[in-house]
Amino acid sequence: QVQLVESGGGLVQAGGSLKLSCVASGSAFTSLTMGWYRQAPGEERMSVARIRASGQSSYADSAKDRFTISRDNAKNIMYLEMNDLNPDDTAMYYCASCRAQFKTCKFQSDYDSWGQGTQVTVSA
Repeated sequence: QVQLVESGGGLVQAGGSLKLSCVASGSAFTSLTMGWYRQAPGEERMSVARIRASGQSSYADSAKDRFTISRDNAKNIMYLEMNDLNPDDTAMYYCASCRAQFKTCKFQSDYDSWGQGTQVTVSA
């Protein structure tokens, strides 16, 4: 079982930036595809971005050109750098892990370990 701990959330004004971190432990980090998800109040949890151990990444349309996902395999850490934030980005942000040798890691149901979340609030 993988343990995931997010940090870096907070309150920021529109147009500002935040960098989220997710520390993983309990499993070989390089065997995992990692993802960021977010859930706004009253809405379903949605994918933001994911990154394979190789560094190959993909983004939701809402994150393209503003967010950058990255990982440091030596430190077992994943990041999400978020720029030009707007109030629609307000949500709880979760990191998640997927065992890439067994799953495609394209769907939320493929991710079997989740962090507790870090809140991002963007004021207008």
